[in-house]
Amino acid sequence: MFDFSDEQIERYSRHIILPEVGGKGQKKLLESKVLVIGAGGLGSPSAFYLAAAGIGKIGIVDNDVVELSNLQRQIIHGTPDLGRPKTESAKETINKLNSDVEVVTYQERLTSENIMNIIKNYDIVLDGTDNFPTRYLVNDACALAKKINIHGSIFRFEGQATVIKPFDGPCYRCLYPQPPPPGTVPSCQEAGVLGVLPGIIGVIQAIEAIKIILGIGEPLIGRLLIYDALEMEFREVKVRRDPACPLCGDNPTIKELIDYEQFCGINR
Repeated sequence: MFDFSDEQIERYSRHIILPEVGGKGQKKLLESKVLVIGAGGLGSPSAFYLAAAGIGKIGIVDNDVVELSNLQRQIIHGTPDLGRPKTESAKETINKLNSDVEVVTYQERLTSENIMNIIKNYDIVLDGTDNFPTRYLVNDACALAKKINIHGSIFRFEGQATVIKPFDGPCYRCLYPQPPPPGTVPSCQEAGVLGVLPGIIGVIQAIEAIKIILGIGEPLIGRLLIYDALEMEFREVKVRRDPACPLCGDNPTIKELIDYEQFCGINR
């Protein structure tokens, strides 16, 4: 019998009665550590549902403050949070939801200099970023640190999700060997995004994290899940590891982190 309080038994009762989870599985969730990169459209639902599930430690990385335009999709924040750091707002919301969860905040911009020190304390990384330099940074850092990276992205009415397990399936560079030329892919601010879309993709990321922690089901390793909200259609693309990938290929050349803004052709 696991050492749950009466309150925890009631809180997690719907998990505990699932044969695939049970008390043993809930204990695993309470002992797990997940880092959520970005407290925006994807990070909001991911962190919120991971906290509800009883993930014991959730790290949140973000250096932005809450703006009014965020509230159309970033559900972890509210109108009273305008102007506050997103990490602070997210932590307060999670604390109100579940006091079992330890929330660690990183109110800083993720860089090649700080990422390895941050991710070393976590089992799984959820990438909810919205720019290519940080996506490549997270991909490379997770591979070098041998951390599972659950990637999500959104654009207008479409979203994607995949699980990147270092050296067991393709990495982000296998999917996208080269970043798009600067200015060719508009941001959400420029192109817009359906407000509920990141909720769907962010929750998929949270589900994948929970499955991996529990060791159940089939994670999205080597599978890119694509969701079209207008057609209400999910489709899956099989992706293979690229033997020539400079990070995870047969003869890797990337041994350390680089300048990712320069790699993506972005002038500072």
